[in-house]
Amino acid sequence: MTERGGAGRAILGGEPRIVPVDGGTALEEWRHVHNVIVPPAALSLDEVRERAGRNRLCNAYVGGVLVGCSTVRPPRGEDGVATVIARVLPGHRGHGYGTALYADGLAHARALGARAVETCVLAVNEDGLRFAYARGFAETDRYVLDGAADVWVDLRLERPDGAG
Repeated sequence: MTERGGAGRAILGGEPRIVPVDGGTALEEWRHVHNVIVPPAALSLDEVRERAGRNRLCNAYVGGVLVGCSTVRPPRGEDGVATVIARVLPGHRGHGYGTALYADGLAHARALGARAVETCVLAVNEDGLRFAYARGFAETDRYVLDGAADVWVDLRLERPDGAG
């Protein structure tokens, strides 16, 4: 079921179907969402293929419509820190799709043994920062990559198991 939202936006009903990226068209769809959300870090298809070889990449669909994507980088280091990033296309925000992507990514990180979770958000993405703060992430760093102007924010969630 599709309704019309404000400013002519399509509002899709139902929970998103979250599907691991397995190549083909799914790689290009993941790349599309990533590059819309973080244009300063736009990736080529070859770069996405390389990431898919070391991280879990997923796409989210509602009624056959691509609404977002996620990345889970496996735990690393003595602290067992995993990275979970949920991205939702601007026209589909505010319907719980990011929450579903995040929950799926967090569950995967937990299954891999993560003891802490980090995420990274482009500072101009106020929706993304609000989303992370609302889920208990705390800012750990703000920085600009060499030769760039965009500010990035690293955030960390201790105890991804939800225990206090």
